[in-house]
Amino acid sequence: MGTPEEPWDARVRLPQLRLDELLEELQARLDAARGTRDRVHTLLGAVLSVGRELDLEQALRSIVEAAAVLVDAEYAALGVIAPDGRGLAAFHTVGVTEEQIARIGPYPEGHGILGELIRHPEPLLLAKISDHPASYGFPADHPPMNTFLGVPIRVRDQVFGNLYLTEKRGGARFDDEDESVLSTLAVAAGIAIDNARLYEESRLRERWLRANAEITHNLMSGGLPTEVLALIAERAGEIMGSALAAVALPMEETGSLGVEIAVGTGAASLQGLVLPTGRSLMGLAFVRAAPVTGADIDHDDDMSLEPPLVEGLGPAVAVPIGTREAGVRGVVLLAREAGRPPFSATETETLQAFAAQAAIAMELADRRRDAEEIAVLKDRDRIARDLHDLAIQRLFATGMTLQSAGRFIDHPEAAERVVRAVDDLDETIKIIRSTIFGLRSREGTGGDGLRARAVRVVGEAAPVLGFTPSLRVEGLVETRVPRETADHVIAVLSEALTNIARHAHARHADVSLKADAGQVALTVRDDGVGTPPDGRRSGLRNMAERAGQLGGHLELDSPPGGGTRLVWRAPASGE
Repeated sequence: MGTPEEPWDARVRLPQLRLDELLEELQARLDAARGTRDRVHTLLGAVLSVGRELDLEQALRSIVEAAAVLVDAEYAALGVIAPDGRGLAAFHTVGVTEEQIARIGPYPEGHGILGELIRHPEPLLLAKISDHPASYGFPADHPPMNTFLGVPIRVRDQVFGNLYLTEKRGGARFDDEDESVLSTLAVAAGIAIDNARLYEESRLRERWLRANAEITHNLMSGGLPTEVLALIAERAGEIMGSALAAVALPMEETGSLGVEIAVGTGAASLQGLVLPTGRSLMGLAFVRAAPVTGADIDHDDDMSLEPPLVEGLGPAVAVPIGTREAGVRGVVLLAREAGRPPFSATETETLQAFAAQAAIAMELADRRRDAEEIAVLKDRDRIARDLHDLAIQRLFATGMTLQSAGRFIDHPEAAERVVRAVDDLDETIKIIRSTIFGLRSREGTGGDGLRARAVRVVGEAAPVLGFTPSLRVEGLVETRVPRETADHVIAVLSEALTNIARHAHARHADVSLKADAGQVALTVRDDGVGTPPDGRRSGLRNMAERAGQLGGHLELDSPPGGGTRLVWRAPASGE
């Protein structure tokens, strides 16, 4: 009770104020508990949502969206660290529109504050970004950002990327609780990313296995080599998401590679091209018997595929078909569009395994063909032996019998017929012996085909020209061009390259040799000074005469870009 001097209403009001304070504190604690409960529920929901995703790109998108909701951030991003650990390979954002992204320009590469988390993968909480020593501002048209929270995402103890959150809504700052919630999400994100990657790898492995089975089936069932090579290029390009896929095989006794199959962007320019083994991407992979990668195939002087021929391509990888121990049977080249991510070590390894399996299938198919050929040769030997031991001996004995019997025939006409029969038998024996020789002989093979001869001529001209001309061979030049015509083609090619070396002052030359069902066409183009009107014409006259002898013709003109283009055509068989 109060003192007599203290008013009664004052004594009542004081306990009431204390009770209100206690009730307010209790309400605040209940609200905080409810808020914590709601946030935990939101976090659990985000973890479950992220964990359900099996597609890696969609998983990354879900993670960055969940992070923005959990800490009430206006802007959020997830940066994937490049394989070399020096920057960002991918950047997923929330809160920035496509129009803003287009105005800002390319995605960040991992400098400034973003790079700080790459260099030091620990949570980073900033009240003002510009106050940090690593900050050096934003590009033009970039939305203003002050508060910042960054957390690394680890996958199996390796940093996969970082979550970047800026601008907490309501003008508030990110606090320790936000950091704790985001760190928890990062742990769940690491597990989700790992699961998505494992799922993606299993699907990719399944696709490679199906492709290998398809190639093996085609080879073992007698598929044409060109069809199998096309299948290798198509399947590898599809699985690896490539814009261009090509397969090159070594050319006997030339030291060069011929592009047999090309599919995709620039395929027409690459098909039939003859590549040196010293500098080209495919040539280096063939010589080293190991994968070779290029970050930008269009602008890498040491690994370029003749940039004027193939444009718009960026990352590329060339993988040998086979191994150094077993022998390299060819090279597979894959290239992506410019701006796409380079081929990772995992992708290169799987492509190499695919190429090795393809080489084994090709080797088995060759052994099968060899076994079939041996069986045919054994059968031929048996036929030849039977003809020699049975047919020829019987015919010879019959001839001897008739010859002996002829002495007892008095009728002149009958005796003459017997003599003719003996001569016919003798001629038949000669024919059979010739057939036996043909059965037992095998057609020789060597590097004397038109393709190989053309490669040698181009290679021999390189020291005189000061550069190596590019060479493209298309069509069945070995079977459709007769030997006599092939000799003329080689003579014309040698004369044309000699003329370029003597008079053109060229820096580049292209040679194209194409055979179809009706004709063979040799095209030689250079970027030199052109053919002067009063120049000597003896060499051109000889080329024209060679074409005329075969029923063909010679064309000579100056292309719009300058230089000289020579086209020599002659009929060819369609066999």
